Amino acid sequence: MAYSPTQPVTLAEKVADFLAQPRIAVAGVSATRQLSGTLIYRKLKETGHQVVAILPGAETFEGDPCYPELAAIPGGVGGVVIVTRPTVTLELVRQAVAAGVPRVWMHESMMRTGTSVSPEAVALCKEHGVTLIAGACPMMYCAPVDFGHRCMRWMMGATGGLPT
Repeated sequence: MAYSPTQPVTLAEKVADFLAQPRIAVAGVSATRQLSGTLIYRKLKETGHQVVAILPGAETFEGDPCYPELAAIPGGVGGVVIVTRPTVTLELVRQAVAAGVPRVWMHESMMRTGTSVSPEAVALCKEHGVTLIAGACPMMYCAPVDFGHRCMRWMMGATGGLPT
């Protein structure tokens, strides 16, 4: 399922490629709590992306249509940000492969206390040629980056905590 003969290799290339996509799905939003997925959804929307929420059981999210799974999104997406438990991440990566989504970003908090990264899902991405960012947060790169996320990116870079 490789989407390009020359996939991005470095983290900077992967981030630039991912954020260059005009249409991105976010799995892990919540209509009732201020979770990281909801904040990422809003940030991507603020920066001009067409953002699609994956939220089983709901028809809309913050006034926009949402979908129960990646295959249900009309016209597809260029990438998906996953902000879920690792066990759910694996199912979402299976959906991404089946739906032809070429980019996956698995969210991970700075202290790795909240991670979406699943070793099985990482292996599945590699097996199917899906460009993967396994860790960090899109809000650390999506300009304009707020002070807190700039600090997180610096700290994770200084301590070797950024994905490769």
